[in-house]
Amino acid sequence: MRGCRETRRRVRARERASERARRTLAEVVPAERAQEEPAEPRGAVRQPFPPAHQVKRSFREPLSWRSPDPPAEEEPRFPPHFELKKPPEASDAILVVCEENSVRVEAKRDLLGIGQLVKAADVTLGGCPATGEDTRHQVLIFESELHQCGSRLLMSEDDLVYVFTLQYTPSPLGDTPIVRTRDVTVSIECQYQRKHDVSSGFLSPTWASFNDSQVSEESLYFSFRLMTDDWQVARPSSQFTLGDMMKFEVSVKQFHHTPLRVTVDDCVATVVRNVDTVPRYSFLGNNGCLFDSQLTGSGSRFLPRSRDDRLQFEVEAFKFQEDERGAIYITCNLKATAATSLADSLNKACSFNNGWTEASGVHQACSCCDADCGTGSRKQVRGNQSPLATTGLYHDTLSK
Repeated sequence: MRGCRETRRRVRARERASERARRTLAEVVPAERAQEEPAEPRGAVRQPFPPAHQVKRSFREPLSWRSPDPPAEEEPRFPPHFELKKPPEASDAILVVCEENSVRVEAKRDLLGIGQLVKAADVTLGGCPATGEDTRHQVLIFESELHQCGSRLLMSEDDLVYVFTLQYTPSPLGDTPIVRTRDVTVSIECQYQRKHDVSSGFLSPTWASFNDSQVSEESLYFSFRLMTDDWQVARPSSQFTLGDMMKFEVSVKQFHHTPLRVTVDDCVATVVRNVDTVPRYSFLGNNGCLFDSQLTGSGSRFLPRSRDDRLQFEVEAFKFQEDERGAIYITCNLKATAATSLADSLNKACSFNNGWTEASGVHQACSCCDADCGTGSRKQVRGNQSPLATTGLYHDTLSK
């Protein structure tokens, strides 16, 4: 009996040992298999939201589609220092000589000033081709009688004016229909006094026939400018403080004339453009006498003349009493005479400083400034293209 019990105890012990061994093996094998299995791939597909989170959108009208608009192009922006180039004036390349009964015109073949020579056949004077050419200097020469080559005659009470037209019409380039230069038209005038007779040699006491007389006068171009204190450039403003010196410069263009000397016959200041109004102040008159310094004790004066074709003078700024407009108009008559003639009582530039002195040093010409220097026969001249210029009359507007 005791032996049977012992046997059963041993059998149960072995079964328990086997059970423990099986448990240990079951725990080890799954861990090893887990290491051998590949890892779950990344980025697994997400499951959709449940139906409760989904919304269906509907449109009341059908959808339409069109191509998008092209992008807007910005306007080009020029640099702050950019300046559009202006074409040079063709008149700078032209020389005109008005003779007794003919005209001579010389035109550079670089007519446009761009370094490109024009074809001689493209340039005409009133339809007439060039009569010659200076190949060394690349100059076309036109010569015509005053009544030929399409000239027009204009007449006034005192003057005869012959007007010519120099025309440049570029021809097409090669066999193409294009051109790369612009048409140019230059008006040319020869002006003659109808009643101004000039004879050469000794004067004859007998009458000469009209056919023997010569008519000779050409257009004169004057400049009347306000200058900076150093006299270097034109003054950009016409505003002055009382007591400042207003600096004026007058000049005459020489062109092909006999050397000329410019003078100022008279100047008057007014509060409006009309010189025949009051108040008015004639601070320069009597054919070139600057009265202002004598009348008011100012420092107004002519500067010593350095060139015959230019004259500079300065006047101390002033205003009219009880006038609140703050501006004055200055109107001057200018005149040009042959530079070979010395200054005289009718053609002078005199300043007063304890006595009268003349800008070119001919001081005896000022001896009549305290009397009457006479009127003389003032030559009517044609002003330049300034809008303020009329025949022999020049204006400037000054603000105080």
